[in-house]
Amino acid sequence: MSPTPPARRLRLGLPRRVFSQVLLMQLAIAAGVAVLATGLFLAPLSKQLDQEAERRALAIAQTTAQDPQIAEGVLTTPPTANGPVQKEAERIRTSTHAEYIVVLDRRGVRWSHTTPSEIGQIVSTSPKDALAGNEVMEIDNGTLGRSARGKVPLYDTHHRIIGAVSVGIAYDSVRARLISAIPGLFAYAGGALAVGALAAWLISRRVQRQTRDLAFSDISALLAEREAMLHGIREGVVALDKGGRVRLLNDEARRLLGIGDEAVGQTPDEALGAGRTTDVLAGRVTGTDLLTVRGQRVLVANRMPTDDGGAVATLRDRTELEQLGRELDSTRGLIDALRAQDHEHANRMHTLLGLLELEMYDDAVEFVGEVVGDHRVTAEQITEKILDPLLAALLVGKATVAAERGVALWVSEHSRLPDRLIDPRGLVTVVGNLVDNALDAVAGTLHARVEVELRTEGRTVVLRVRDTGPGIPADQRELIFTEGWTTKKPPAHGKRGIGLSLVRRLAERQGGSARADAAGGGGAEFTVVLPEALTEPEPEPAVPVRSAGTAALAEEEAR
Repeated sequence: MSPTPPARRLRLGLPRRVFSQVLLMQLAIAAGVAVLATGLFLAPLSKQLDQEAERRALAIAQTTAQDPQIAEGVLTTPPTANGPVQKEAERIRTSTHAEYIVVLDRRGVRWSHTTPSEIGQIVSTSPKDALAGNEVMEIDNGTLGRSARGKVPLYDTHHRIIGAVSVGIAYDSVRARLISAIPGLFAYAGGALAVGALAAWLISRRVQRQTRDLAFSDISALLAEREAMLHGIREGVVALDKGGRVRLLNDEARRLLGIGDEAVGQTPDEALGAGRTTDVLAGRVTGTDLLTVRGQRVLVANRMPTDDGGAVATLRDRTELEQLGRELDSTRGLIDALRAQDHEHANRMHTLLGLLELEMYDDAVEFVGEVVGDHRVTAEQITEKILDPLLAALLVGKATVAAERGVALWVSEHSRLPDRLIDPRGLVTVVGNLVDNALDAVAGTLHARVEVELRTEGRTVVLRVRDTGPGIPADQRELIFTEGWTTKKPPAHGKRGIGLSLVRRLAERQGGSARADAAGGGGAEFTVVLPEALTEPEPEPAVPVRSAGTAALAEEEAR
Protein backbone atom coordinates (compact mmCIF):
# COMPACT_ATOMS: atom_id res chain seq x y z
CA MET A 1 0.00 0.00 0.00
CA SER A 2 1.48 3.30 -1.02
CA PRO A 3 2.05 5.84 1.70
CA THR A 4 -0.35 8.73 1.92
CA PRO A 5 1.23 11.84 0.37
CA PRO A 6 1.82 14.64 2.85
CA ALA A 7 -0.80 17.33 2.91
CA ARG A 8 0.22 20.44 0.99
CA ARG A 9 0.82 23.31 3.32
CA LEU A 10 -1.17 26.44 2.63
CA ARG A 11 1.20 29.27 1.74
CA LEU A 12 0.16 32.81 2.45
CA GLY A 13 1.69 35.80 0.75
CA LEU A 14 1.90 37.49 -2.61
CA PRO A 15 1.38 35.32 -5.72
CA ARG A 16 4.50 34.55 -7.74
CA ARG A 17 3.24 35.59 -11.19
CA VAL A 18 3.95 39.11 -12.37
CA PHE A 19 0.39 39.38 -13.70
CA SER A 20 -1.18 38.60 -10.31
CA GLN A 21 1.19 40.82 -8.33
CA VAL A 22 0.71 43.78 -10.63
CA LEU A 23 -3.07 43.33 -10.56
CA LEU A 24 -3.18 43.18 -6.76
CA MET A 25 -0.92 46.19 -6.37
CA GLN A 26 -2.96 48.26 -8.81
CA LEU A 27 -6.23 47.24 -7.15
CA ALA A 28 -4.79 48.21 -3.77
CA ILE A 29 -3.66 51.55 -5.18
CA ALA A 30 -7.05 52.20 -6.80
CA ALA A 31 -8.91 51.30 -3.59
CA GLY A 32 -6.59 53.43 -1.49
CA VAL A 33 -7.00 56.39 -3.81
CA ALA A 34 -10.82 56.00 -3.75
CA VAL A 35 -10.91 55.86 0.08
CA LEU A 36 -8.52 58.80 0.38
CA ALA A 37 -10.47 60.87 -2.13
CA THR A 38 -13.76 60.09 -0.32
CA GLY A 39 -12.29 61.05 3.03
CA LEU A 40 -10.77 64.22 1.64
CA PHE A 41 -14.14 65.13 0.15
CA LEU A 42 -16.20 64.37 3.28
CA ALA A 43 -13.99 66.38 5.62
CA PRO A 44 -14.51 69.75 3.89
CA LEU A 45 -18.14 68.83 3.04
CA SER A 46 -19.09 68.73 6.73
CA LYS A 47 -17.46 72.08 7.36
CA GLN A 48 -19.04 73.51 4.24
CA LEU A 49 -22.51 72.42 5.36
CA ASP A 50 -21.93 74.01 8.79
CA GLN A 51 -20.89 77.28 7.20
CA GLU A 52 -23.85 77.19 4.85
CA ALA A 53 -26.24 76.70 7.80
CA GLU A 54 -24.57 79.54 9.72
CA ARG A 55 -24.85 81.91 6.75
CA ARG A 56 -28.51 80.96 6.29
CA ALA A 57 -29.25 81.62 9.97
CA LEU A 58 -27.47 84.98 9.73
CA ALA A 59 -29.45 85.93 6.61
CA ILE A 60 -32.77 85.13 8.33
CA ALA A 61 -31.67 87.15 11.37
CA GLN A 62 -30.75 90.11 9.18
CA THR A 63 -34.12 89.94 7.39
CA THR A 64 -36.00 89.73 10.70
CA ALA A 65 -34.06 92.67 12.21
CA GLN A 66 -34.96 94.84 9.24
CA ASP A 67 -38.71 94.25 9.73
CA PRO A 68 -40.07 97.58 11.17
CA GLN A 69 -42.85 95.77 13.06
CA ILE A 70 -40.26 93.93 15.16
CA ALA A 71 -38.44 97.08 16.31
CA GLU A 72 -41.73 98.96 16.91
CA GLY A 73 -43.18 96.06 18.90
CA VAL A 74 -40.11 95.88 21.16
CA LEU A 75 -40.42 99.60 21.88
CA THR A 76 -44.20 99.82 22.32
CA THR A 77 -45.53 96.48 23.59
CA PRO A 78 -44.69 94.15 26.50
CA PRO A 79 -43.15 90.69 25.86
CA THR A 80 -46.18 88.37 25.68
CA ALA A 81 -47.03 85.16 23.85
CA ASN A 82 -49.74 86.94 21.85
CA GLY A 83 -47.78 90.11 21.21
CA PRO A 84 -47.03 91.45 17.73
CA VAL A 85 -43.30 90.57 18.02
CA GLN A 86 -44.04 86.89 18.70
CA LYS A 87 -46.57 86.70 15.86
CA GLU A 88 -44.25 88.32 13.32
CA ALA A 89 -41.25 86.21 14.41
CA GLU A 90 -43.25 82.99 14.16
CA ARG A 91 -44.49 83.97 10.72
CA ILE A 92 -40.93 84.47 9.53
CA ARG A 93 -39.73 81.22 11.21
CA THR A 94 -42.48 79.22 9.58
CA SER A 95 -41.79 80.58 6.14
CA THR A 96 -38.00 80.12 6.41
CA HIS A 97 -38.10 76.72 8.21
CA ALA A 98 -35.76 78.01 10.91
CA GLU A 99 -35.65 76.13 14.21
CA TYR A 100 -36.24 79.28 16.23
CA ILE A 101 -36.24 83.09 16.01
CA VAL A 102 -35.62 84.89 19.30
CA VAL A 103 -36.03 88.66 19.60
CA LEU A 104 -34.62 90.20 22.80
CA ASP A 105 -34.10 93.67 24.21
CA ARG A 106 -30.93 95.15 25.62
CA ARG A 107 -31.54 93.44 28.96
CA GLY A 108 -31.57 89.98 27.28
CA VAL A 109 -35.32 89.47 27.82
CA ARG A 110 -36.96 87.32 25.13
CA TRP A 111 -39.82 88.86 23.14
CA SER A 112 -40.29 85.78 20.91
CA HIS A 113 -39.56 82.06 21.18
CA THR A 114 -40.89 78.79 19.81
CA THR A 115 -41.83 77.88 23.38
CA PRO A 116 -44.26 80.60 24.60
CA SER A 117 -43.37 80.04 28.26
CA GLU A 118 -39.84 81.21 27.53
CA ILE A 119 -41.08 84.66 26.46
CA GLY A 120 -40.20 87.28 29.05
CA GLN A 121 -37.28 85.18 30.37
CA ILE A 122 -33.58 86.00 30.15
CA VAL A 123 -31.70 84.22 27.32
CA SER A 124 -29.32 81.37 28.27
CA THR A 125 -26.37 82.66 26.21
CA SER A 126 -24.89 86.13 26.44
CA PRO A 127 -25.96 88.48 23.59
CA LYS A 128 -23.24 91.02 24.29
CA ASP A 129 -21.54 90.70 20.87
CA ALA A 130 -24.78 91.37 19.00
CA LEU A 131 -25.75 94.21 21.42
CA ALA A 132 -22.32 95.68 20.72
CA GLY A 133 -23.25 95.98 17.06
CA ASN A 134 -21.50 92.83 15.75
CA GLU A 135 -22.95 90.06 13.62
CA VAL A 136 -22.24 86.54 14.96
CA MET A 137 -22.20 83.10 13.25
CA GLU A 138 -21.56 80.00 15.36
CA ILE A 139 -22.44 76.42 16.20
CA ASP A 140 -23.58 76.28 19.82
CA ASN A 141 -25.84 74.50 22.34
CA GLY A 142 -28.91 76.23 23.70
CA THR A 143 -32.26 75.43 25.28
CA LEU A 144 -33.35 73.80 22.01
CA GLY A 145 -30.19 71.77 21.63
CA ARG A 146 -27.27 72.11 19.18
CA SER A 147 -27.88 74.51 16.30
CA ALA A 148 -26.23 76.77 13.75
CA ARG A 149 -26.83 80.32 14.94
CA GLY A 150 -26.83 83.78 13.47
CA LYS A 151 -27.11 86.88 15.71
CA VAL A 152 -27.50 90.53 14.58
CA PRO A 153 -28.25 93.79 16.44
CA LEU A 154 -31.81 95.25 16.34
CA TYR A 155 -31.99 98.98 15.50
CA ASP A 156 -34.80 101.52 15.93
CA THR A 157 -35.66 104.18 13.40
CA HIS A 158 -32.87 106.40 14.76
CA HIS A 159 -30.34 103.58 14.21
CA ARG A 160 -29.95 102.98 17.92
CA ILE A 161 -29.44 99.43 19.17
CA ILE A 162 -32.54 98.44 21.12
CA GLY A 163 -31.96 94.69 21.20
CA ALA A 164 -30.89 91.71 19.09
CA VAL A 165 -32.28 88.96 16.89
CA SER A 166 -31.00 85.37 17.19
CA VAL A 167 -31.91 82.71 14.60
CA GLY A 168 -31.12 79.02 14.85
CA ILE A 169 -31.00 76.26 12.23
CA ALA A 170 -31.40 72.77 13.67
CA TYR A 171 -28.08 70.90 13.48
CA ASP A 172 -29.89 67.67 12.84
CA SER A 173 -30.82 68.95 9.39
CA VAL A 174 -27.19 69.72 8.65
CA ARG A 175 -26.16 66.21 9.69
CA ALA A 176 -28.98 64.77 7.64
CA ARG A 177 -27.77 66.57 4.53
CA LEU A 178 -24.26 65.22 5.15
CA ILE A 179 -25.52 61.68 5.63
CA SER A 180 -27.73 61.91 2.58
CA ALA A 181 -24.71 62.95 0.49
CA ILE A 182 -22.63 59.94 1.55
CA PRO A 183 -24.44 57.26 -0.52
CA GLY A 184 -24.05 59.27 -3.69
CA LEU A 185 -20.42 59.91 -2.89
CA PHE A 186 -19.82 56.23 -2.27
CA ALA A 187 -21.55 55.44 -5.54
CA TYR A 188 -19.17 57.73 -7.42
CA ALA A 189 -16.19 56.30 -5.50
CA GLY A 190 -17.39 52.76 -6.28
CA GLY A 191 -17.73 53.62 -9.95
CA ALA A 192 -14.25 55.11 -10.02
CA LEU A 193 -12.91 52.03 -8.22
CA ALA A 194 -14.61 49.76 -10.77
CA VAL A 195 -13.09 51.72 -13.65
CA GLY A 196 -9.71 51.59 -11.93
CA ALA A 197 -10.05 47.85 -11.39
CA LEU A 198 -10.91 47.32 -15.06
CA ALA A 199 -7.92 49.44 -16.15
CA ALA A 200 -5.70 47.53 -13.70
CA TRP A 201 -6.87 44.23 -15.16
CA LEU A 202 -6.22 45.37 -18.74
CA ILE A 203 -2.76 46.66 -17.85
CA SER A 204 -1.97 43.46 -15.97
CA ARG A 205 -3.06 41.37 -18.96
CA ARG A 206 -0.71 43.36 -21.17
CA VAL A 207 2.10 42.85 -18.66
CA GLN A 208 1.24 39.14 -18.61
CA ARG A 209 1.60 38.88 -22.39
CA GLN A 210 4.84 40.84 -22.44
CA THR A 211 6.41 38.89 -19.56
CA ARG A 212 4.97 35.59 -20.85
CA ASP A 213 3.36 34.95 -17.47
CA LEU A 214 6.69 34.62 -15.69
CA ALA A 215 7.33 35.17 -12.02
CA PHE A 216 9.57 37.96 -10.77
CA SER A 217 12.07 35.37 -9.59
CA ASP A 218 12.10 33.81 -13.08
CA ILE A 219 12.72 37.22 -14.67
CA SER A 220 15.54 37.92 -12.22
CA ALA A 221 17.09 34.53 -12.96
CA LEU A 222 16.79 35.11 -16.73
CA LEU A 223 18.51 38.49 -16.42
CA ALA A 224 21.33 36.97 -14.37
CA GLU A 225 21.73 34.14 -16.89
CA ARG A 226 21.69 36.60 -19.78
CA GLU A 227 24.43 38.71 -18.21
CA ALA A 228 26.53 35.63 -17.52
CA MET A 229 26.00 34.31 -21.05
CA LEU A 230 26.66 37.61 -22.83
CA HIS A 231 29.86 38.31 -20.93
CA GLY A 232 31.03 34.71 -20.92
CA ILE A 233 30.76 33.68 -24.58
CA ARG A 234 33.68 34.28 -26.95
CA GLU A 235 31.52 35.87 -29.64
CA GLY A 236 30.72 39.54 -29.89
CA VAL A 237 27.04 40.40 -29.49
CA VAL A 238 25.58 43.76 -30.56
CA ALA A 239 21.85 44.40 -29.94
CA LEU A 240 20.08 47.21 -31.82
CA ASP A 241 16.67 48.71 -31.06
CA LYS A 242 13.98 49.42 -33.65
CA GLY A 243 15.50 52.88 -34.23
CA GLY A 244 18.82 51.32 -35.25
CA ARG A 245 20.64 52.45 -32.07
CA VAL A 246 22.99 50.24 -30.09
CA ARG A 247 21.32 49.14 -26.86
CA LEU A 248 23.65 46.34 -25.73
CA LEU A 249 27.30 45.37 -26.16
CA ASN A 250 29.04 42.46 -24.52
CA ASP A 251 32.73 42.43 -23.58
CA GLU A 252 33.84 40.56 -26.70
CA ALA A 253 32.03 43.01 -29.00
CA ARG A 254 33.78 45.92 -27.30
CA ARG A 255 37.13 44.22 -27.84
CA LEU A 256 36.55 43.24 -31.45
CA LEU A 257 35.09 46.60 -32.51
CA GLY A 258 37.39 48.74 -30.36
CA ILE A 259 34.53 50.74 -28.80
CA GLY A 260 33.27 51.27 -25.25
CA ASP A 261 30.09 52.05 -23.35
CA GLU A 262 29.83 55.43 -25.06
CA ALA A 263 28.54 53.59 -28.16
CA VAL A 264 25.33 52.57 -26.35
CA GLY A 265 22.53 54.80 -27.62
CA GLN A 266 24.35 55.65 -30.85
CA THR A 267 23.79 54.32 -34.34
CA PRO A 268 26.50 52.13 -35.91
CA ASP A 269 27.43 55.05 -38.18
CA GLU A 270 28.02 57.29 -35.14
CA ALA A 271 29.84 54.63 -33.12
CA LEU A 272 32.02 53.05 -35.84
CA GLY A 273 32.11 55.49 -38.76
CA ALA A 274 31.65 54.57 -42.39
CA GLY A 275 32.70 51.12 -43.59
CA ARG A 276 31.54 47.60 -44.30
CA THR A 277 31.31 46.70 -40.60
CA THR A 278 28.87 49.57 -40.11
CA ASP A 279 26.84 48.52 -43.15
CA VAL A 280 26.60 44.94 -41.88
CA LEU A 281 25.46 45.97 -38.38
CA ALA A 282 22.96 48.48 -39.79
CA GLY A 283 21.49 45.85 -42.11
CA ARG A 284 22.47 47.58 -45.35
CA VAL A 285 24.44 44.47 -46.33
CA THR A 286 22.54 41.21 -45.94
CA GLY A 287 23.61 37.60 -45.95
CA THR A 288 25.12 34.99 -43.65
CA ASP A 289 28.71 34.73 -42.45
CA LEU A 290 29.59 38.13 -43.90
CA LEU A 291 33.31 38.93 -43.84
CA THR A 292 34.36 42.35 -42.60
CA VAL A 293 37.56 43.98 -41.38
CA ARG A 294 37.78 46.15 -38.29
CA GLY A 295 41.27 47.50 -37.70
CA GLN A 296 43.58 44.51 -38.11
CA ARG A 297 40.87 42.00 -37.28
CA VAL A 298 38.97 39.90 -39.77
CA LEU A 299 35.42 39.35 -38.50
CA VAL A 300 32.55 37.10 -39.53
CA ALA A 301 29.20 38.80 -38.88
CA ASN A 302 25.62 37.53 -38.82
CA ARG A 303 22.57 39.72 -38.23
CA MET A 304 19.17 38.48 -37.07
CA PRO A 305 16.07 40.75 -36.77
CA THR A 306 13.99 40.59 -33.57
CA ASP A 307 10.22 40.75 -33.03
CA ASP A 308 10.31 44.32 -31.67
CA GLY A 309 11.82 45.71 -34.89
CA GLY A 310 15.41 45.65 -33.69
CA ALA A 311 18.21 43.23 -34.47
CA VAL A 312 20.99 41.20 -32.86
CA ALA A 313 24.36 40.86 -34.60
CA THR A 314 27.04 38.32 -33.68
CA LEU A 315 30.73 38.77 -34.47
CA ARG A 316 33.41 36.09 -34.60
CA ASP A 317 37.13 36.78 -34.76
CA ARG A 318 38.48 35.11 -37.91
CA THR A 319 41.89 36.82 -37.87
CA GLU A 320 43.89 33.80 -36.76
CA LEU A 321 41.93 31.51 -39.08
CA GLU A 322 42.62 33.81 -42.03
CA GLN A 323 46.31 33.89 -41.12
CA LEU A 324 46.33 30.12 -40.92
CA GLY A 325 44.52 29.97 -44.26
CA ARG A 326 47.09 32.21 -45.91
CA GLU A 327 49.87 30.16 -44.37
CA LEU A 328 48.15 27.02 -45.68
CA ASP A 329 48.02 28.53 -49.16
CA SER A 330 51.72 29.43 -48.90
CA THR A 331 52.53 25.96 -47.65
CA ARG A 332 50.66 24.34 -50.52
CA GLY A 333 52.50 26.59 -52.93
CA LEU A 334 55.80 25.62 -51.39
CA ILE A 335 54.83 21.94 -51.51
CA ASP A 336 54.02 22.28 -55.20
CA ALA A 337 57.31 24.10 -55.73
CA LEU A 338 59.23 21.43 -53.81
CA ARG A 339 57.49 18.70 -55.78
CA ALA A 340 58.49 20.42 -59.01
CA GLN A 341 62.00 20.97 -57.69
CA ASP A 342 62.15 17.29 -56.80
CA HIS A 343 61.41 16.33 -60.40
CA GLU A 344 63.83 18.98 -61.67
CA HIS A 345 66.48 17.86 -59.20
CA ALA A 346 66.06 14.26 -60.31
CA ASN A 347 66.48 15.34 -63.96
CA ARG A 348 69.60 17.31 -63.07
CA MET A 349 71.04 14.41 -61.11
CA HIS A 350 70.40 12.10 -64.06
CA THR A 351 72.09 14.61 -66.34
CA LEU A 352 75.06 14.91 -63.95
CA LEU A 353 75.30 11.14 -63.65
CA GLY A 354 75.35 10.80 -67.42
CA LEU A 355 78.13 13.39 -67.77
CA LEU A 356 80.21 11.57 -65.15
CA GLU A 357 79.68 8.19 -66.77
CA LEU A 358 80.77 9.71 -70.08
CA GLU A 359 83.82 11.09 -68.24
CA MET A 360 82.87 14.61 -69.30
CA TYR A 361 84.13 16.03 -66.04
CA ASP A 362 84.61 19.63 -67.19
CA ASP A 363 81.06 19.73 -68.53
CA ALA A 364 79.76 18.27 -65.28
CA VAL A 365 81.55 20.95 -63.23
CA GLU A 366 80.21 23.68 -65.49
CA PHE A 367 76.65 22.25 -65.29
CA VAL A 368 76.70 22.18 -61.46
CA GLY A 369 78.08 25.72 -61.32
CA GLU A 370 75.34 27.06 -63.55
CA VAL A 371 72.58 25.42 -61.47
CA VAL A 372 73.96 26.67 -58.15
CA GLY A 373 74.84 30.07 -59.55
CA ASP A 374 71.29 30.84 -60.73
CA HIS A 375 69.88 30.47 -57.26
CA ARG A 376 72.75 32.36 -55.65
CA VAL A 377 72.43 35.25 -58.08
CA THR A 378 68.68 35.59 -57.40
CA ALA A 379 69.16 35.66 -53.62
CA GLU A 380 72.10 38.07 -53.84
CA GLN A 381 70.20 40.45 -56.09
CA ILE A 382 67.34 40.64 -53.62
CA THR A 383 69.42 40.96 -50.44
CA GLU A 384 71.61 43.69 -52.00
CA LYS A 385 68.56 45.88 -52.52
CA ILE A 386 66.27 44.78 -49.65
CA LEU A 387 68.21 45.00 -46.38
CA ASP A 388 65.32 44.05 -44.08
CA PRO A 389 65.76 40.28 -43.43
CA LEU A 390 62.04 39.42 -43.16
CA LEU A 391 61.15 41.14 -46.41
CA ALA A 392 64.20 39.79 -48.21
CA ALA A 393 63.38 36.23 -47.11
CA LEU A 394 59.79 36.69 -48.28
CA LEU A 395 60.86 37.85 -51.75
CA VAL A 396 63.43 35.05 -52.12
CA GLY A 397 60.75 32.50 -51.28
CA LYS A 398 58.23 34.12 -53.63
CA ALA A 399 60.87 34.15 -56.41
CA THR A 400 61.34 30.40 -56.01
CA VAL A 401 57.58 29.76 -56.10
CA ALA A 402 57.21 32.08 -59.10
CA ALA A 403 59.97 30.28 -60.99
CA GLU A 404 58.27 26.93 -60.45
CA ARG A 405 54.99 28.41 -61.73
CA GLY A 406 56.69 29.72 -64.83
CA VAL A 407 56.60 33.38 -63.74
CA ALA A 408 59.59 35.72 -63.65
CA LEU A 409 59.68 37.65 -60.38
CA TRP A 410 61.99 40.69 -60.52
CA VAL A 411 63.00 43.25 -57.99
CA SER A 412 63.28 46.62 -59.73
CA GLU A 413 66.69 48.19 -60.20
CA HIS A 414 65.34 51.30 -58.45
CA SER A 415 64.56 49.35 -55.29
CA ARG A 416 66.41 50.21 -52.11
CA LEU A 417 65.01 49.47 -48.64
CA PRO A 418 67.19 49.97 -45.51
CA ASP A 419 66.89 47.84 -42.41
CA ARG A 420 65.02 50.53 -40.45
CA LEU A 421 61.38 49.48 -40.77
CA ILE A 422 59.11 50.37 -37.84
CA ASP A 423 56.57 47.62 -38.66
CA PRO A 424 58.28 44.99 -40.83
CA ARG A 425 55.50 42.43 -40.28
CA GLY A 426 52.89 44.86 -41.59
CA LEU A 427 54.92 45.49 -44.75
CA VAL A 428 55.46 41.73 -45.15
CA THR A 429 51.65 41.30 -45.10
CA VAL A 430 51.21 44.03 -47.72
CA VAL A 431 53.95 42.72 -50.05
CA GLY A 432 52.89 39.08 -49.62
CA ASN A 433 49.24 39.81 -50.51
CA LEU A 434 50.11 41.92 -53.55
CA VAL A 435 52.71 39.45 -54.90
CA ASP A 436 50.34 36.48 -54.40
CA ASN A 437 47.57 38.31 -56.26
CA ALA A 438 49.98 39.23 -59.07
CA LEU A 439 51.24 35.62 -59.41
CA ASP A 440 47.64 34.39 -59.58
CA ALA A 441 46.84 37.01 -62.23
CA VAL A 442 49.73 36.11 -64.59
CA ALA A 443 49.79 32.35 -64.02
CA GLY A 444 49.37 30.47 -67.30
CA THR A 445 50.04 33.49 -69.55
CA LEU A 446 52.88 33.90 -72.02
CA HIS A 447 55.96 35.81 -70.85
CA ALA A 448 54.49 36.09 -67.36
CA ARG A 449 56.35 38.64 -65.31
CA VAL A 450 55.91 40.32 -61.90
CA GLU A 451 58.04 43.26 -60.87
CA VAL A 452 58.39 44.52 -57.30
CA GLU A 453 59.73 48.00 -56.55
CA LEU A 454 60.49 49.10 -52.99
CA ARG A 455 62.04 52.51 -52.48
CA THR A 456 62.14 55.22 -49.88
CA GLU A 457 61.51 58.95 -49.90
CA GLY A 458 62.84 60.21 -46.60
CA ARG A 459 61.02 58.12 -44.01
CA THR A 460 58.25 57.17 -46.47
CA VAL A 461 58.19 53.73 -48.13
CA VAL A 462 56.72 53.45 -51.62
CA LEU A 463 55.79 49.96 -52.88
CA ARG A 464 54.81 49.15 -56.45
CA VAL A 465 53.88 45.71 -57.76
CA ARG A 466 53.41 45.39 -61.53
CA ASP A 467 52.30 42.36 -63.51
CA THR A 468 51.67 41.42 -67.12
CA GLY A 469 48.24 39.95 -66.47
CA PRO A 470 44.89 40.99 -67.94
CA GLY A 471 44.70 44.12 -65.76
CA ILE A 472 41.78 45.56 -63.80
CA PRO A 473 38.85 47.41 -65.43
CA ALA A 474 38.70 51.07 -64.48
CA ASP A 475 35.26 50.74 -62.88
CA GLN A 476 36.52 48.02 -60.50
CA ARG A 477 39.75 49.61 -59.27
CA GLU A 478 38.08 50.84 -56.08
CA LEU A 479 35.71 47.91 -55.75
CA ILE A 480 38.56 45.41 -55.41
CA PHE A 481 39.49 46.94 -52.03
CA THR A 482 36.01 46.19 -50.66
CA GLU A 483 35.87 43.49 -48.03
CA GLY A 484 34.56 40.22 -49.41
CA TRP A 485 34.96 41.19 -53.11
CA THR A 486 36.83 38.62 -55.19
CA THR A 487 36.87 36.99 -58.61
CA LYS A 488 38.66 33.85 -57.40
CA LYS A 489 37.14 30.55 -56.36
CA PRO A 490 37.07 30.30 -52.54
CA PRO A 491 39.62 27.85 -51.09
CA ALA A 492 38.64 24.86 -49.01
CA HIS A 493 39.53 26.53 -45.72
CA GLY A 494 37.30 29.61 -46.05
CA LYS A 495 36.45 32.69 -48.09
CA ARG A 496 38.40 35.19 -50.16
CA GLY A 497 38.15 38.95 -50.51
CA ILE A 498 40.24 39.88 -47.45
CA GLY A 499 43.80 40.48 -48.72
CA LEU A 500 43.38 43.76 -50.59
CA SER A 501 41.08 45.12 -47.89
CA LEU A 502 43.78 44.42 -45.30
CA VAL A 503 46.37 46.09 -47.53
CA ARG A 504 44.37 49.31 -47.68
CA ARG A 505 43.56 49.18 -43.95
CA LEU A 506 47.23 48.76 -43.02
CA ALA A 507 48.18 51.63 -45.32
CA GLU A 508 45.47 53.97 -44.05
CA ARG A 509 46.27 53.12 -40.44
CA GLN A 510 49.73 54.64 -41.01
CA GLY A 511 48.25 57.64 -42.82
CA GLY A 512 49.10 56.25 -46.25
CA SER A 513 47.16 55.01 -49.24
CA ALA A 514 46.72 52.05 -51.58
CA ARG A 515 45.47 52.27 -55.14
CA ALA A 516 45.31 50.23 -58.34
CA ASP A 517 46.18 51.52 -61.83
CA ALA A 518 46.93 50.17 -65.27
CA ALA A 519 50.57 49.20 -65.81
CA GLY A 520 52.48 50.40 -68.84
CA GLY A 521 52.29 47.78 -71.59
CA GLY A 522 49.23 46.12 -70.02
CA GLY A 523 48.56 44.44 -66.71
CA ALA A 524 47.95 46.00 -63.32
CA GLU A 525 50.05 48.16 -61.05
CA PHE A 526 49.40 48.49 -57.31
CA THR A 527 50.93 51.40 -55.43
CA VAL A 528 51.10 51.55 -51.63
CA VAL A 529 52.48 54.61 -49.82
CA LEU A 530 53.44 54.24 -46.14
CA PRO A 531 54.49 57.55 -44.53
CA GLU A 532 56.71 57.46 -41.45
CA ALA A 533 57.47 53.78 -42.02
CA LEU A 534 61.20 54.10 -41.26
CA THR A 535 62.98 55.09 -38.09
CA GLU A 536 65.36 58.02 -38.04
CA PRO A 537 68.85 57.01 -39.25
CA GLU A 538 71.43 56.70 -36.52
CA PRO A 539 74.06 59.45 -36.61
CA GLU A 540 77.47 58.24 -37.76
CA PRO A 541 80.11 58.26 -34.99
CA ALA A 542 82.51 61.18 -35.24
CA VAL A 543 86.10 60.26 -36.21
CA PRO A 544 88.55 61.88 -33.75
CA VAL A 545 91.17 64.12 -35.33
CA ARG A 546 94.67 63.27 -34.11
CA SER A 547 97.65 65.59 -34.14
CA ALA A 548 100.92 64.70 -35.85
CA GLY A 549 102.59 63.96 -32.52
CA THR A 550 99.80 61.66 -31.45
CA ALA A 551 99.96 59.83 -34.77
CA ALA A 552 103.71 59.34 -34.48
CA LEU A 553 103.37 58.04 -30.93
CA ALA A 554 100.66 55.57 -32.03
CA GLU A 555 102.87 54.40 -34.91
CA GLU A 556 105.76 53.85 -32.51
CA GLU A 557 103.57 51.84 -30.14
CA ALA A 558 102.36 49.72 -33.06
CA ARG A 559 105.97 48.83 -33.88
